[in-house]
Amino acid sequence: MPAARSTRPYRRGISIAAMVLFIATLAACSSPEPADDSLFVRCGLLIDGLADTPLANRMVVIREERIVAVVDGDAEVRPGAELLDLGDRTCLPGLINTHAHLDGTPEDYEDFSVYYRRTTEETNALTRALAEETINAGFTMVWNLGAYFPEAIYLVRDEIEAGKSIGPRILTAGPYLTIPGGGGDMVMPGHDESEIPAGSRLGVARGPEQFAEKTRLAIERGADLIKVIASGAVFAFGGVPGAPEMTEEEIAAVVEVAHAAGLQVTAHVHSAQSGKDAARAGVDTFEHASLLDDEAIAMVAEAGIALSMDIYNGSYTEEVGREQGYPEEFMQKNEETTEAQRVVFEKAYAAGITLLYGTDSGVHPHRTSGWQFAIMVERGMAPMDAIKSATSVPADHMDLAADVGAIEVGRFGDLVAVSGNPLEDMTIMRDVDVVIKGGTVVKDAR
Repeated sequence: MPAARSTRPYRRGISIAAMVLFIATLAACSSPEPADDSLFVRCGLLIDGLADTPLANRMVVIREERIVAVVDGDAEVRPGAELLDLGDRTCLPGLINTHAHLDGTPEDYEDFSVYYRRTTEETNALTRALAEETINAGFTMVWNLGAYFPEAIYLVRDEIEAGKSIGPRILTAGPYLTIPGGGGDMVMPGHDESEIPAGSRLGVARGPEQFAEKTRLAIERGADLIKVIASGAVFAFGGVPGAPEMTEEEIAAVVEVAHAAGLQVTAHVHSAQSGKDAARAGVDTFEHASLLDDEAIAMVAEAGIALSMDIYNGSYTEEVGREQGYPEEFMQKNEETTEAQRVVFEKAYAAGITLLYGTDSGVHPHRTSGWQFAIMVERGMAPMDAIKSATSVPADHMDLAADVGAIEVGRFGDLVAVSGNPLEDMTIMRDVDVVIKGGTVVKDAR
């Protein structure tokens, strides 16, 4: 099995010595003089992911995948170097989605048993396609928060890192850690358990000892973080949204193993009770957090837990769910949780809780992952805070600020560009027309 991976796998590229020499050269000259293989990106407006105000007319210089300079937009471009002129657009750091699921589509909810029938090759091909769709939406990094088929995510993650596939930088939680028949298990009414592919149940356990062992196995197989199902999914058959599943002791056993290995733990949480259990167990992040009460919100704030809240997805499901044939049970549960979750979002923002941009892209198309920005602002978040929630804030939370999350010297040359100023109209973020990853132009739809 592969060795366990660090949650900071990206410290490579331009050497420190080369960077220091390059910066010294900039200081001695009136304009940057990188090697001819550098990419110069001229931006009409630059939102760097760190500052509270945008900067006008800036040039970002990328060499050997890393940003080596951010200078005046009128700086001289060395002959032979490539210039990408985005002077009529706004540049931002490559976006980060902290709630991706790359092994499925929302159409799967029409007949969830499709997961029983897909071959390994079909799952791998689907994962590759969804990874490409995700980066084309502007997300150059994602946290894949669990998968029914984690081996497909590991494979495509490694292919992307090797340059064999197109997609974002991926950190993955590997399998869902879940109880038998729980929200992360693939048990469905009308189907015998013998039909369930064995590879989809790598994280199914019961009791602290079993969950500790499943955590160790996930780390050995290549997980970058760990995902526990503290309470059931909204889109699951039977039960009540938010009903606690894993016990506090089971979650704590997972946390102990993961933290000892230097990995964070994210908890699938809907209800107040499951949130309190997960908080006491020491997890680092909640996803969803739909039905937290005031006491649970206070616990989250005191413990410094970050929330990844997919507040766009309820709108998508309401708009297309019946048309696409979602079970009525799913539609009812969606109605029960959507507005409640948005109220929790407002309270969490007012309490100063760290909010991470996360859209459950197993529930809506990956190409629409940028649609949540507008709803976050509608529900009271400052526009610049919404941008930071998808850039510098998650980078800081996962200790990746040396690599991603900002347009800053030393970080990867991951940029996106949009037409117009998103701080004035967040719906602009739905249409990212330029994507650059590590200095390579992945998409240019101008």
